Amino acid sequence: MSQSARILLVEDDPTFRSLLTTILSDQGYETVERDDGKAALMALRRQSFDLVLSDLRLPGLGGLALYRTALAEGIAPPFILLTAFGTVEEAVAAIKEGVADFLTKPLKDPETLRILVRRTLEAGSRERRLTVLSEQDRAGLPPDEVLFAGHAMGAVRHLMHEVAPTQATVLLSGESGTGKELAARTIHLASQRRAGPFIALNCAAIPENLLESELFGHEKGAFTGATQSRMGKFELASGGTIFLDEIGEMPLALQVKLLRVLQERCFERVGGQREMRADLRIIAATNRDLLHEVKQRRFREDLYYRLNVFPIVLPPLRERRDGIPLLCEYLVRRVAQQTGSVPPLLEASAQQALIAYGWPGNIRELQNALERAVILCNGRISLAELPEVFTRPAGDGSLGSASAPLRDLEREAIVAALADCTGNRRQAAQRLGISLRTLQYRIKEYGLRV
Repeated sequence: MSQSARILLVEDDPTFRSLLTTILSDQGYETVERDDGKAALMALRRQSFDLVLSDLRLPGLGGLALYRTALAEGIAPPFILLTAFGTVEEAVAAIKEGVADFLTKPLKDPETLRILVRRTLEAGSRERRLTVLSEQDRAGLPPDEVLFAGHAMGAVRHLMHEVAPTQATVLLSGESGTGKELAARTIHLASQRRAGPFIALNCAAIPENLLESELFGHEKGAFTGATQSRMGKFELASGGTIFLDEIGEMPLALQVKLLRVLQERCFERVGGQREMRADLRIIAATNRDLLHEVKQRRFREDLYYRLNVFPIVLPPLRERRDGIPLLCEYLVRRVAQQTGSVPPLLEASAQQALIAYGWPGNIRELQNALERAVILCNGRISLAELPEVFTRPAGDGSLGSASAPLRDLEREAIVAALADCTGNRRQAAQRLGISLRTLQYRIKEYGLRV
């Protein structure tokens, strides 16, 4: 648990409160002081805390009543109650209601407080990680030699390893299917936040009217169907990393709120007024040319520069052909393991066809092609088990055969996509899985008239 945790300290004795603040501040914790329960409740309603350290007996609203009220309102972090020797039985009863622990006063020594606070914060962090594990697939990453297969990935590997230990915001760009989420996970696992959660969210996969709630969470009654309060991805990612894929698809109204998170490191749930802290790292990804989107007023310029602190461009698969044999070996072995079969042999002719192909869908398309081949083959993967695009004769209006020159395959693919999209370059680029800028460059390079 990060020792940047924010602790609400509720104690009506100013001398004892000052002592507690000194001990906790020396450990690097941020403390907020209140001298009665009602003031503490107002603080809980206004901002989020990682822990409440409260006296059991307080004027107006006691520590246990404060806990019960906060719990009923869905704003209760872990509580530790401070109690005199005469009220230990009450504190024990409070634990049965869900209070994390209690501490008798006066303190025996500062270390007792430090240990209890650290243990309680770590327990809260573990509970949040269990929630995260129930919501996402924690699939393992491939080995580095596979992840960075191909000479073109050398510079990417260097940049990722340089930025990982820092807290810098990273913007990953590249065509669809180039492995941007795997890159984000790799950066997270090499960072100081590796023990925290990694939360991935595809901004294009969630309807616009639900995206805000998915990101920031919502309070009970915030909208029709909100029968209870719910944590958003920013809360679930606390102490770790949030990966925002397809960031270019985020609506302008939400871009403003994301900008605030980047600038001020705080946000509110939908329907709430309580300030929540965003103790996390943001990694964003896009297959769009965001600078072009800025010029077209579809993406905020200030947000672009906040995200583009450390840009990394992932090359398409056609630019890392020397890595395709290693990628094929790994993917075939993994599919065979998942299906409980013996890894088949990839014949030389099939491998050469895979190397020569233009791969508009990049690694995702390669993975799908090999998964199909492993299912269909009988111990050996030949051209017959590969998708039809590899066996069509050239000149039939399709993408052409694998034996055709690469430039011809790419040119035919672009011509076909533009024809299918009636000349609409943006739609054609999306169909091909490349950026509009890349498509425009290829159109000029091949001398196409559109």
